[in-house]
Amino acid sequence: MSCDDLFTTATKYWHRLDDGRIQCDVCPRACKLHEGQRGLCFVRARLDDQIVLTSYGRSSGFCVDPVEKKPLNHFLPGSAVLSFGTAGCNLACRFCQNWDISKSREVDTLASRATPDDIARIADELGCRSVAFTYNDPTIFWEYAADVADACHQRGIKAISVTAGYMCAAPRAEFYRHIDAANVDLKAFSEDFYRTICVGHLHDVLDTVVYLRHETDVWLEITTLLIPGRNDADAEISAECEWIRDNLGVDVPVHFTAFHPDYKMTDIAPTPPASLTRARDIALGEGLRFVYTGNVHDTEGGTTFCPGCGAAVVVRDWYALRRYALTDDGRCQVCGWRLAGVYDGPAGRWGRRRLPLLGNLSGGVK
Repeated sequence: MSCDDLFTTATKYWHRLDDGRIQCDVCPRACKLHEGQRGLCFVRARLDDQIVLTSYGRSSGFCVDPVEKKPLNHFLPGSAVLSFGTAGCNLACRFCQNWDISKSREVDTLASRATPDDIARIADELGCRSVAFTYNDPTIFWEYAADVADACHQRGIKAISVTAGYMCAAPRAEFYRHIDAANVDLKAFSEDFYRTICVGHLHDVLDTVVYLRHETDVWLEITTLLIPGRNDADAEISAECEWIRDNLGVDVPVHFTAFHPDYKMTDIAPTPPASLTRARDIALGEGLRFVYTGNVHDTEGGTTFCPGCGAAVVVRDWYALRRYALTDDGRCQVCGWRLAGVYDGPAGRWGRRRLPLLGNLSGGVK
C-alpha cells in the first residue's frame, strides 16, 4: 500500500485524535487508525499520516442490467443501467447476499480498471440511461463514484446509488449532490437487529432516508430484505411502513425482497413468497401507494397500480415490462394521474437481459 499507487487517492473527511490516531469521518463507524491500518470497510486506510481511498478507479466488475434490478421501479422504467462496485463494506451484515464482493480482502477482486471517463463513455456506447454504484456500498468509495457521476452527467447519463445509507452528514451532503436516484437498503426496523446482525445503528440510516427525501432532489426507493424469524414479524413491518408513511410520504416506493441462505446465515430457510405478499398487504394497509415484492416471480407484486383509478399501468414479469400505460411524463393513460417518479419519454426496451462486461474498460470490453 503506497500513496504512489495509481489507485490510491487522498481524502478529506477525517481528523486527528489526541492519542495520535486519525479518525475517519465518512461513516458513523468512525474508525480510529494508526499508521498502516485499514478501516472496517478495507478500502479506506491511514497512509502517510492521512486517510486515503485505495480503490479509486478499480472495480470488482461491470454489468449492464435493467434498472428495475437495482431495484428502481419509478426511475426511467425499462432502461439499461451500467452497474459496478468495488470491494469492502462499512457494515458487517451476517446475511450479506454479495459477501464475495463486500467482504473481500483480496486485491484480485478489484481486477477491472476504469477511469470515470471510461465508464461514462462505455455507458454511452451501450445505450445506458444511467450508471449504478452497487454490489457493495458506494459510501466507502464515494469520491470515485462522485467523479464517475460527473463524467456521466456530461453525456446526459444519470447516476444511481444503491446503498445501506450508513453515512455521516457532511460527506453524505457532498456525495448526493452528484446523484440522481438512490435505493436505500433498510435492513430492518429494529435497533437490536442493526446492532447484532449488521454491527450498525438504525437511526443513522433513518437520518439518511429523511435527508434524501426532504433535502435533496434525489429520487428515493427503499428495499427491505425479509429474513424469516429475524425481521419479518407483522408488527415490525407495520411499524416500518407507518414510519415511512409519516416521515417520507406515501409515494416512496418500497420493495420487500426474498432472502436466500448465504454468508454467515446459511442455517435460515429462504423467505417464503407468502411472507412477501403479507408484507406488501401490510404496507398497502398502512397507506403506502407503491409496494413491490422482489427475488420471486410475482406479477401482482411487481405491478404498478395508478393511485387515481387503480389501473395496472406497469406490469412486470421479473424485470421485463409486459404492459406500460404511462405517458412520456409518467401520467396514467386512463385517468391522467401523474405517478411519482422520474419519467423521460417512452419506456426502455432493455428487458431482463444481463450483460457482463469483460476486461478493463480503459482498454475496451468484450
